[in-house]
Amino acid sequence: MEIFAYLVFLIFIIYRASQINFLSKFFKYLPPVIWVYFLPMLSSAIGIIPRESEFYTWTRTYLLPSALVLLLLSANIPVIVKLGIKAIIMFFAGSFGIIIGGPIVLLIFRHWLPPDAWKGVGALSGSWMGGSATMLAIAQSVGTPESLLAPLIVVDTVVGYGWMGIVIFLSAYQDKVDEFNQVDKTVLIELNKKMQEIKEARKKFLNFVDFTTMIFISFAVGILSLKLGNLLPEIGVIITHYTWGIIIATATGVAMSFTRLSELEHSGSTHVGNFMLYLLLASVGARANVQGIFETPVFMLMGIVWIMIHATCLFIVGRLTKSPMFLMATSSQANIGGPVTAPIVASVYQSALAPVGLLMAVAGNIVGIYGGLLCAQLCYIVSNL
Repeated sequence: MEIFAYLVFLIFIIYRASQINFLSKFFKYLPPVIWVYFLPMLSSAIGIIPRESEFYTWTRTYLLPSALVLLLLSANIPVIVKLGIKAIIMFFAGSFGIIIGGPIVLLIFRHWLPPDAWKGVGALSGSWMGGSATMLAIAQSVGTPESLLAPLIVVDTVVGYGWMGIVIFLSAYQDKVDEFNQVDKTVLIELNKKMQEIKEARKKFLNFVDFTTMIFISFAVGILSLKLGNLLPEIGVIITHYTWGIIIATATGVAMSFTRLSELEHSGSTHVGNFMLYLLLASVGARANVQGIFETPVFMLMGIVWIMIHATCLFIVGRLTKSPMFLMATSSQANIGGPVTAPIVASVYQSALAPVGLLMAVAGNIVGIYGGLLCAQLCYIVSNL
């Protein structure tokens, strides 16, 4: 109970500090999520909280599938489909660049990486397609050591936000790139029309019934998914019983997004899911070893090359489909950055199309777990060559 209270206190302090005006620039470059991981790691290193506890085991087992269920309730697939074929193609082109980029960079840098680096690369691919929740899902599924997560979270933050800066900088050249690719601007006109058709859902205050429904649904589906996963056969080192549980939980969450349960999003189901996710991330950090940070440089270089592979795939597909640079940039950030930064990049390129970035990022939450598992499998094959 003391560990739970301490970790919740850290999460509160971190996010409260991020809302203070004079600290906003600091958290812009070192976002709160990185501190949710590192402060518990430092706390266990100096003895404030223990490095091993049954509480950590419980959170790693049950919070992840439960959080995924709540986070996927907002998946609005019919609306995502309305974005059009070019938007969907560009999104999957970005994901494809991440999936094939993982084994390629592992093949290039494996002599400078630890033997089980493939588990870390697989986990990072999850983050770069579906966000932190997917990263933790892949890490838990393939058994990524806590020592590897420390440098990977640094890479995820530094390289990811660095790439966002480059993408925003390149917005000044979108007209020239679109001219070079012979882009038909009508696709942007159509996107603007479709965004006007999508009405913003009204938010409402969280009430007791909604909150208890969220907790019941998330844990009931999460626990049941894990039990069903235990009944299915393991496939190699990637698809374990726990992996089956995660796959079932994500599929159920997407399925429930087609029902009235999706309305829980209006009451804040995403916030409750994020709280579960941050508590899980904090407990993972508490078990990590500070020495893992010193492995960051080679992972950093690996991440930069990986992003370049991702960008190359987007440019090639964008050239072939004559897609506007807006879709290339937004698709990239929807994969690498997620729901927080994708709308920002989208609005920089086309001020009225920020919702496109958000919808693409939601699509990443849906496909990220499956793409991440595929990338992890490819990385495992490469590591055994």
